[in-house]
Order: sequence, then C-alpha cells, then structure tokens
Amino acid sequence: MPNGSLERWLYSQNHFLDFLQRLNIMIDVATALDSLHNGYSSTIVHCDLKPGNALLDEDMTGHVGDFDISKLLSGGDGMAQTKTLATIGYIAPEYGSEGKVSISCDVSSFGILMMGTFSRKSSTDDMFSEELKIVD
Repeated sequence: MPNGSLERWLYSQNHFLDFLQRLNIMIDVATALDSLHNGYSSTIVHCDLKPGNALLDEDMTGHVGDFDISKLLSGGDGMAQTKTLATIGYIAPEYGSEGKVSISCDVSSFGILMMGTFSRKSSTDDMFSEELKIVD
C-alpha cells in the first residue's frame, strides 16, 4: 500500500496522524472486520490484528492485510482450536493460553489496536511491564 502500515504512522518521528485520521482508520478496520466476521457464509477470523497489518492506501483509507494465520470457521459453534500463532501484545487471552479461536479474538485485538492507535503506545512499549499492561 502506498502509505504503508498504521505502525509506520504511529511510532515514527517522521509521520503523524491527527485524531480524525486515526478515527477514520479505526472505522475502516472495524468495517473490514465486520465484513470478515459477518459478510460470508463462513466466518473468517484474522487472528493477528495489529498496527503492522492495518494498511493505508493513497487516501489513508485503512485496509486489513496479512491473512497468513487467519482461520475459517464453519459450523454452529463459531469456535476452533489451533496451535497459537500471533503477535505478543495483541493476542487474545483465550487464543494465547488455550489456542481457542473465535471472533472474540479479533475483537480483543481490535480493542488493543484502538487503544494503541489513540495513545500512540505499542502494546509492548517499555512502559508496560508484567504489572501494567495496555489494557490496564
């Protein structure tokens, strides 16, 4: 994508997004997740939503990319069990500890992504330790 990823714009000294741009990007990412979760006959769970996977086009419209570890859920319960592969700091607790994949995993990651987007702090920033995490 012409403007790279959200990560580039959040954690760089050379790039800046104002509040409205950040809000619009988060709306774009939320819309993409809604489409993945509800727009097809089977649910698609991204499993690795993070600033590096929120891509920005020439108009600074947000897109979700990198579907390498995404899961396709079919069936009634909307959950699957898998080996855990995701990014530390953005992974949902039930996915990280038990390998349980559901749309809740993406919702959890989206919440962390949103907090990081508006605070300009990575979930793995040095200010966060065992006692204090971005969600706290």
